[in-house]
Amino acid sequence: MNILADTFSRKINYLRISITDHCNLNCLYCVPFGGRVRVSHAEIFSYEEIVRVCEAAVLAGISKLRITGGEPLMRKGVVELCRMLSGIQGLESLTLTTNGVRLRELAPQLRDAGVQRVNVSLDTLRPERFRKITGYNLLSQVLTGISMAEEVGLHPVKINTVVMRGLNEDEIEDFARLTLEEPYHVRFIELMPFNGSSEHQSLFVPVEEMVKRVKRVGDLSLEPALESSGPARLCSLPGAKGKVGFIAPLSYHFCGSCNRLRLTADGKLRTCLFSEQEIDIKGPLRAGASTEELVDTYRLAAMRKPHGHHLNSTHVEKYFGRGMQAIGG
Repeated sequence: MNILADTFSRKINYLRISITDHCNLNCLYCVPFGGRVRVSHAEIFSYEEIVRVCEAAVLAGISKLRITGGEPLMRKGVVELCRMLSGIQGLESLTLTTNGVRLRELAPQLRDAGVQRVNVSLDTLRPERFRKITGYNLLSQVLTGISMAEEVGLHPVKINTVVMRGLNEDEIEDFARLTLEEPYHVRFIELMPFNGSSEHQSLFVPVEEMVKRVKRVGDLSLEPALESSGPARLCSLPGAKGKVGFIAPLSYHFCGSCNRLRLTADGKLRTCLFSEQEIDIKGPLRAGASTEELVDTYRLAAMRKPHGHHLNSTHVEKYFGRGMQAIGG
């Protein structure tokens, strides 16, 4: 298999693919300040185009694909897309990130289509808070979907919890206790300044504070680095069936080991989540580019990948060109 690397000798083997900018929730930190700007239907990649550029990605050296959105399970035919992607020769991993609203219905089909694991975004275990954060009273559906995903073998189910002061930081212990009885990976994430709002600093909770709260539940045992591949550093509570993780893009950014590119729903390769730099792959594809030319586009993207982000600078409130729902989480 080919190796895709950047100018800092990082191996790039992971592509996150946003298949839609639509979502059935309105989470506070995701919706851009001033409202969403939809991408037109003509600009959205078709499934056939997604498969074509993913085949080129694997030839370039990508071995892991993750389907994201918006909310990917909103797009009609997503199960069949997963089936097509899982059939790409040389692909090692196909995973999906979802808000869980449609997971109970689709988890068995996703598993049959070749999806191996799911990440579920969930920021509260309290119905009234769920409605406040997301705009909808759908917590029970999400929790049922998580249980279904575990039941059909989409495990370990990873629960991604963005911690926000005054909104849900008092639930950190409750989320950590989930891992005592269930084999979930609960990952606490620092809030990132994506929606163009000036409220980030007042809502921000550093990972050190999260760790202190989890330690009220029990002593943490740090997992070996091999078990903590990716941005989350994993820990275990005594006797727990699951794991606790911490993702700190601001306090302790993980740029030095970043292995990913992102493909937006309108066909742009984004070299860093926190950069406005994007490389068009849809244009060349629709103009008749060969597979080798598409492979070269991935090599170009890898070469342009920055050494790191600048979120710790004085420009931390900068708006990053798109809302999270357009980039793909």
